[in-house]
Amino acid sequence: MLDRSTHNVVLPTETIIIISDLLVAMTIEHVLHMAKGGGETSYAKNSWLQRRALLETTPLLDKAVREVYMALSHPTMTVCDLGCSSSENTLFFVSKVIEAVCCHRRELGASTKVELQFFLSDLPVNDFNHLFLSLKGFKESMAVGHEGDTLPPFYITGLPGSCYRRLFPDKSVHLFHSSYSLHWRSQFLDGLEGNPNEGNIYIAKNTPPYVVKLYQELFQKDFLLFLKLRYEELVFGGQMLLIFLGRKNEDAYSGELNLVYGLLAKSIQFLVEEGLVGKEKLDSFNLPIYGPSVDEVKTVVKQSELFDINKIELFEHNWDPYDYSKSDHVDDPLQSGMNVAKCLRAVMEPLFGRHFGESVLDALFDKYAHNVAEHLEREKTKYSIIVLSLKKG
Repeated sequence: MLDRSTHNVVLPTETIIIISDLLVAMTIEHVLHMAKGGGETSYAKNSWLQRRALLETTPLLDKAVREVYMALSHPTMTVCDLGCSSSENTLFFVSKVIEAVCCHRRELGASTKVELQFFLSDLPVNDFNHLFLSLKGFKESMAVGHEGDTLPPFYITGLPGSCYRRLFPDKSVHLFHSSYSLHWRSQFLDGLEGNPNEGNIYIAKNTPPYVVKLYQELFQKDFLLFLKLRYEELVFGGQMLLIFLGRKNEDAYSGELNLVYGLLAKSIQFLVEEGLVGKEKLDSFNLPIYGPSVDEVKTVVKQSELFDINKIELFEHNWDPYDYSKSDHVDDPLQSGMNVAKCLRAVMEPLFGRHFGESVLDALFDKYAHNVAEHLEREKTKYSIIVLSLKKG
């Protein structure tokens, strides 16, 4: 109906609820991206934790590239980085593939011309502009860094789209890579009524078991779909190297991410108490993330009956991306708290800004840095990261 005094359309309450539900159902692909640009809170400036995972897994990438290169029956090797985001980490990955190909060509004395086609893929809202503005400098640095060495011709293309949808024609890709992406789910949790996970944004000690089951079922559904899609797109003998956040043990209530996001929920609760955020905003928000165990991952891969597992393992990194120490003590909890908060803000800022409001983000992550510092004074804690190498049989 029409309110003639303001000329605005006034919708019945039930219609507004339906529209709201539809918006929630479609939001992941439209709003999930890292903090854009190159500012102090951007992902480009705060993604060293993700870089460390790439450094840790370089030997596995080198092995996968070698095996794919050896099996090439076509002069073009097609490589895709899924969830490329907007930092230079994806170009670091590209450089490692190029270096691996150069190395293997030298070892084999191969004179056959091989060209490399890279696809950098992420959701349409990703900051592709920032990424591709750095390409000129990247190509120049590659040329300078490999003087006297003949680099294979390489081409880099952006590919907007979800990794939970088809992206390529049948049997057209030789190698898929994905880092710090597959713990994100394809959608927000569905089937929640009455805010059953009240006061939490992820799995916590008081999260009802059926909510945990919804998280687990969504992971299983998403990952199985992901494997089926990539199987269709990979050539015979094609490979995947997948790196994502997980947990050390089987108990979903004891995952490492539970603590990370528990402290974040505690920070939001502080804003609720200060009157900066409505309680319903906190109670209605559940992160579209799930950190599986190694066994959960293995189970889905075996259920798919599509891939051979070359390797699956779990490694750990300190919460503070700049803390390389092996000790159980954090030297400067305040600084580490700020480092952790910056890293997480670069990932969560767009999603949290949309739901809780951009005006509260500074207060939220200042409080989070404080809460993390207090925790690290008592206990040094680490992320658990799963690396999975697969081959299409």
